[in-house]
Amino acid sequence: MPLKIRTYHDLTEPDRSGLAQQIGAQRQRVAERLAAVARVWAVMSGKGGVGKSFVTAHLATALARSGRAVGVLDADLNGPTVPALLRLPVASCTLHDGVVEPAVSPEGIRCFSMGLLLEDGRPLAFRGPEAESFVWREALEATALRELLADVAWGRLDVLLVDLPPAMQRFAELAELLPAPPAAVAITIPTPESEDAVRRALHAVRDGGVSCLGVIENMVGGPFSGDAGEALAWEFGVPLLARIPWHPTPQTWDELVRRVEGAS
Repeated sequence: MPLKIRTYHDLTEPDRSGLAQQIGAQRQRVAERLAAVARVWAVMSGKGGVGKSFVTAHLATALARSGRAVGVLDADLNGPTVPALLRLPVASCTLHDGVVEPAVSPEGIRCFSMGLLLEDGRPLAFRGPEAESFVWREALEATALRELLADVAWGRLDVLLVDLPPAMQRFAELAELLPAPPAAVAITIPTPESEDAVRRALHAVRDGGVSCLGVIENMVGGPFSGDAGEALAWEFGVPLLARIPWHPTPQTWDELVRRVEGAS
């Protein structure tokens, strides 16, 4: 005799948790919160150690220097480094009527990050049964991303940069949450190993129907050898936006702004 297993939508009170309605309400809040944001750029890679946060912070600073209204969401919940790069102190966000006011850098960049809430050196910790953390932690991190987008008062922005963690799961969740898919900016370093990891990420971006503005090759001229940026740009038919030297100058970032905006 076949089992009759009810789907979520077959459940009725008091069985239903209201999860679908909660997520729907969050997505509606995300749409309302980002209504005044002209563009969202997701800075991604598919691997760690390539300098995503470094590029994000300096790109945001150059955009602000050129007169753009810029925001940065540090979506790397477990390794937040953007606040330090933007010279923002811990606990510099405020809460008004249930809405989070982002911190503002000396250049006027609006930023939110778990790094603004955590004490120096302390890890992000969710409350829950320790023995089952591998089950619910991923779901809670996805929920946290929804909450950050829905509850932070970003205001009017020309660009919101989202600094993503190495894995592609947060990118997929971000694309699903936003009213319109973000444009991706892929970061690599010159090495063949980085090229392979970023290739996989770019395939995921393309398979998801998301536009890629181009590739940025970081840490050029240092101890790493290879031509990953040029190879990936050619393979995926996107611009090589910049080859960021080991010691970049403000002019490096100003030129990157011109190229990224030209591709968007």
